[in-house]
Amino acid sequence: MDVMPLYVRDSTSALRVALGLSIVLGSTTSRGDDHMPLPSPLRVSDVLRIAKLSRTEVVAARARAGAAAQRPAIVSALEDPQVFPTIDHLPFRGGGADISLTIQQSFPLSRIRGHRRRAAEADARGELAQADRIALDVELDAAAAFWMLFETRAASTVVDEQRLLATQMEGAAMARYSATTGTQADVLRAQLENARLEAERRALIAEARAGEAMLNTTLARPIDAPIPELDATISDTEPPLAAQLAGSAVDSRPELRVGRAEVARTNAEVSVMQSMYTPMAMVRTGPSYTMSDGAGWMVMIGLSIPLWRGKLHAGVAEARSMVDEANADLITMRRMISGETAAARERVAAARERYLALRDSIVPKAKATITATLTAYTASQLPLVATIEAAQALWSAQRELVMAHAALGLAWARLNRAIGKEGTR
Repeated sequence: MDVMPLYVRDSTSALRVALGLSIVLGSTTSRGDDHMPLPSPLRVSDVLRIAKLSRTEVVAARARAGAAAQRPAIVSALEDPQVFPTIDHLPFRGGGADISLTIQQSFPLSRIRGHRRRAAEADARGELAQADRIALDVELDAAAAFWMLFETRAASTVVDEQRLLATQMEGAAMARYSATTGTQADVLRAQLENARLEAERRALIAEARAGEAMLNTTLARPIDAPIPELDATISDTEPPLAAQLAGSAVDSRPELRVGRAEVARTNAEVSVMQSMYTPMAMVRTGPSYTMSDGAGWMVMIGLSIPLWRGKLHAGVAEARSMVDEANADLITMRRMISGETAAARERVAAARERYLALRDSIVPKAKATITATLTAYTASQLPLVATIEAAQALWSAQRELVMAHAALGLAWARLNRAIGKEGTR
């Protein structure tokens, strides 16, 4: 598809064009994703992209930003001219009249129009940053739903593996009972474990349907739309240092861009209030006709008088107080974001340690233990209770590994949200 280049005259026009294209593209994708199948296998990056483009919250936020982008042209325009058709003198005895038709235009003698434009442009930047913030929140919601569904599906797979092992244990118990080297109680105990796992399998099927409905909701799709196989590949590398991440957050977090835009807006409002001290000029001109002199031209020039200085002083003081508030809020926000980023980084580190320990050490050892224990039980060297204890330890480790995998994926998603990073794992 060929795209024609767009030429704009200033940054505000560029902002309006970009917002318009974002809304159109977002709306188009939203309509398409309701009916198109998802990629298979479905990756986290796919989920984030689809959620950002299809969720109506993002479309609405971009529309608000698009509306705000029009404000600079509105607030910086001159007042509308006024037309005055006038009868200046109408004699009671008739015989003619003095008439005029004048046009009046007011002009500020200060730079108030430019200051109002700066304030509105700052508002537009703030709304655009708010749209980015909402997009990040939507992506985090989608990532959380993805990892919840992965955990449920992976747990179901683990339960299927556990049922195979329980079936082996039941077969071994039956063999020993048939050979009169085991008891009926062992057979019943093994059957109990099999029944418990079957109930767990049925419950997980229902939980998987709930997870699919939640993921579809976060992607703005029908709740019963099919969800393909998930690609849950996750980075197990150590996260960057907290100081480095904090620097990225300061550059990328939309909340800080909102705060900086608010500081710029309040500073512009101070300039607006200070401009109120300068008079407003008024020019009125137009053709006129008098009975004595005939046709002519009228010109009138006037000035407003900013007389009530107390009101003006209060307006400036109020605007400066708003600047102080905006600066304080920005400092607080920067500090909170730095702490949030550091905490999110350490949560990734903690989740990574749990995941690696379970994947590389605990689960392999539990598998080796159950293999040896089941062999010993079959050879009548161990009681069934020892085999069941070893099997339960393996099952517990496998479930913990699934939860640790999902927790690590969610921790990475929250870290990316903390540093304001879009569209990543």
